[in-house]
Amino acid sequence: MLPMLPTIAVASGAWRYAAACFVAAVVAVVVFPPGVAVALALGVAVLWFHRDPGRNPPESGIVAPADGRVSVLREEGDRVRVGIFMNVTDVHVNRAPVAGTVESVEHRPGAYKPAFSKESDRNERVVVDCGDYQIALIAGWFARRIHPYVEAGDDLVRGQRIGHVSFGSRADVVLPPRYDRDDVRVAVDETVTAGETRLVATEPSASTH
Repeated sequence: MLPMLPTIAVASGAWRYAAACFVAAVVAVVVFPPGVAVALALGVAVLWFHRDPGRNPPESGIVAPADGRVSVLREEGDRVRVGIFMNVTDVHVNRAPVAGTVESVEHRPGAYKPAFSKESDRNERVVVDCGDYQIALIAGWFARRIHPYVEAGDDLVRGQRIGHVSFGSRADVVLPPRYDRDDVRVAVDETVTAGETRLVATEPSASTH
């Protein structure tokens, strides 16, 4: 009897990318047998890259929208932006930092600079605006597939899946205006976990907009 293989949850649409590799493996059986192993390995790697493990959000605070390393922490007028760079080894499913109602989901075209560079501020992105705060899913030089899961009118809870960026790249949260930089508990280069690491310890109060 064959042993049971562990099941791995993957992001929506991941099987579409992996299927291309598995089809290539079938074709390679006939036209180029040595390529079978390569195609199968690529297919497995795609599924691993799009893995979607469960998370346990805390009961309060504003949590990280992405796994990765804090690459941006700056004030923009009366708001604070926290940006998280997702390396190739990080989980790329993004999560709501706190409860809210989606007011709009806007695609903004732009460049494809490396997500860890300052030039990535001009990159293509999808902005999820919840009124009191915003989340930006940002493409990089290689990552050019942004997949939002939410739309205007959706009610979010802390840690809820809101989208993923295939093969990249960066996720930012613009905090509610009542918070300043001193309220942020993380520092640049610190590693965070989506849906679990608290960027801000306290719960946002009712919107002041």
